[in-house]
Amino acid sequence: MSTINAIVLALQPHSDKTHILHAYTRECGRVNYMVYGVGRKNAIGCYAPLNLIQLTTSPSSKTIASVRTSNLSFVPTSIHTNPYKRTITLFLSEILFHTLRHPMPDKAMFDYIQHSIYLLDSESDIQDFHLRFLIDFAALLGYAIDENDHPDLFKKPTNRHERQTHLRHMCAYLAQCVDKWQEPRSLEILMEVFD
Repeated sequence: MSTINAIVLALQPHSDKTHILHAYTRECGRVNYMVYGVGRKNAIGCYAPLNLIQLTTSPSSKTIASVRTSNLSFVPTSIHTNPYKRTITLFLSEILFHTLRHPMPDKAMFDYIQHSIYLLDSESDIQDFHLRFLIDFAALLGYAIDENDHPDLFKKPTNRHERQTHLRHMCAYLAQCVDKWQEPRSLEILMEVFD
């Protein structure tokens, strides 16, 4: 058995008794595990998007290993109680889920995402948080945005219209760079929340 730190990207139902956990780890990059017993009291809360958890896993002869135990390693209190922060985590976890697809370790990426989760939980001024995140995320992916080509993306939005325009431009930029990009379903929800 091994124990690893992971960031929850998504939890998807697989059968009546099992779910598939999609997570991002410092040691292995993107990993997928079979999780049993999520229906137990309080178990589902452990796998909320962008939760930082510690997983104890067991090797398997099957195509996907299973999780033996899991524990929250960081409890993001304000993220769970603040609807704005919760919407941001849903949006960012969807971006990460569709972008970080491979089991390749990237310690800088893991550390950046982990640090961002701490910041989101502690900060109160969050209306532009996801915009700052996407600019830095693109750079870590190797698609740094040239400020001379896209000066508006580096200016702080002053109103709702500018914020929405920035966000659409960022998603359009990533769509040009990321192979098989998928438009986040939570994009419209995010824009409505920050309307």
